[in-house]
Amino acid sequence: MRTFIILKLIFISGFLLLNSCGGKLPGADARKFPADPKKRVEQNLKEGKGLRFKDIAGNGGGTFEFASSNELWRASLDTIDFMPLVSANYSGGIIITDWYSENEDEAIKITLRFLSNEIRSDSLNIKIFLKKCNANENCKISESSGNLDKEIKKQILKKAALYEQEKKEKERKKD
Repeated sequence: MRTFIILKLIFISGFLLLNSCGGKLPGADARKFPADPKKRVEQNLKEGKGLRFKDIAGNGGGTFEFASSNELWRASLDTIDFMPLVSANYSGGIIITDWYSENEDEAIKITLRFLSNEIRSDSLNIKIFLKKCNANENCKISESSGNLDKEIKKQILKKAALYEQEKKEKERKKD
C-alpha cells in the first residue's frame, strides 16, 4: 500500500513537472524545419546545434588527446620513473609520487602539476617535499627549497622537446 502511494506521488509530481513546461517543447514546430533530412542537418549545423563526425575527424584521422601523445606528460613520467607513483591523473593534470628513500633518515616526494600542454617552463609546477626522521622516528616534513625542482623541470622540458621533435619528424615522413 505504501509503495502504491509513493508511486502515485511520483507520477503526479512528474505530470505536474511536465505540465508546468507549458506543454510545448522548444523548437517542436515542424513548420519551421525543412522536410528533407539533409537540409535539416545543414540548418542545424549553421545554427550551431549539431556536428558531423567528418568535421571532427578531418581527413580520415582524428586528433586524439591521450596521455601518450602529450610530450610533456610522457617526459615527466620518464624523468621520475625510478619513483613509485601514488597518483597519475592525466585529465586532472597531476602526478604524485610516493615517498622515495635510499636510506632510512631521509625520503623525498614529488608533486607535478600541469598548467598547460605547451612545452614551456611555466607549464609545470613542481613541488618537492623532504621527510627527515631521527632515530626515534620523529619525522619532519618540509617543502624543499633547493635546486632539485629546477633540475627536474629542466630534465622534463629537455625530454619533452626531444619527443616533440621526434613527433614532427614522423609526421613529415608520413606526408
